[in-house]
Amino acid sequence: MNKDNLPIKNNLCLFLVLMLVSSSASGCFSSEELISEKFGEPGGLVLACLNSSQFDELVIEVDYEENQKPTPETLDLMVERIGSVCQKDSIRIELFLTDFNHEGKWSNEEIRLKGRETRAHNAMNDNQLRFHFMFPSGSHQDESVLGVAVDASTTMIFIDRIKESENIVQRPSWENIESAVTIHELGHLLGLVNLVYTSNIDHEDPEHPGHSSNEDSVMYWAIDSSDIANIIFGTLPNDFDSDDKEDLSNLQQGLLKANNQLWYPENYLS
Repeated sequence: MNKDNLPIKNNLCLFLVLMLVSSSASGCFSSEELISEKFGEPGGLVLACLNSSQFDELVIEVDYEENQKPTPETLDLMVERIGSVCQKDSIRIELFLTDFNHEGKWSNEEIRLKGRETRAHNAMNDNQLRFHFMFPSGSHQDESVLGVAVDASTTMIFIDRIKESENIVQRPSWENIESAVTIHELGHLLGLVNLVYTSNIDHEDPEHPGHSSNEDSVMYWAIDSSDIANIIFGTLPNDFDSDDKEDLSNLQQGLLKANNQLWYPENYLS
């Protein structure tokens, strides 16, 4: 993967007539939906990822602003983690140096719109399933948020805030935080935890819906917020735990029903 001399994607002003179902909600995932186009909610493409009958290739598009490029370790980890749970013949990353042309803090609505403008292809593109990760400068309007998934395929990671969240002893380091937050948001695109299904395992934190109660899971609630700086000792998790993986396996086998999907396999649960 050539990571040098990458083309800059300029954001053209696209005239979009878009209507919001509801007002923005802060946090690391949002299920708000745009009426004019169906982009789904986080977890809305989990069956498309777990099944290879229609989409045998997964492309992770990474758009990053100058000085916001994710580390090679984070990029490699994305491929490794998604490859451990999703059935795909090929998984690869496409990198684009991108001018997001944005001032001020990011709202969820602005993240959605910018995702529409900058992504190279639709999430379902022939035999390709495409996830879209954006790494801009700046921060979310909720400054505690380090990353957010805003629809079935789109996330944004805030490296500036991640670096600010590195604690005084640099444990965990900002590089470790970046990897953990990125995999955490990837997990939300896979519907973890209980976003588009109801697990038969009691591992969702009741005080932090959509997150794991296990501090050894990358889906632990503190991973995607500035509270992560309070984790000083031990190893910062960057992988799904056994409960997360069992949920995904059960979804793949049809033992758990997936709701609100943009794509279903033929004869799903028939």
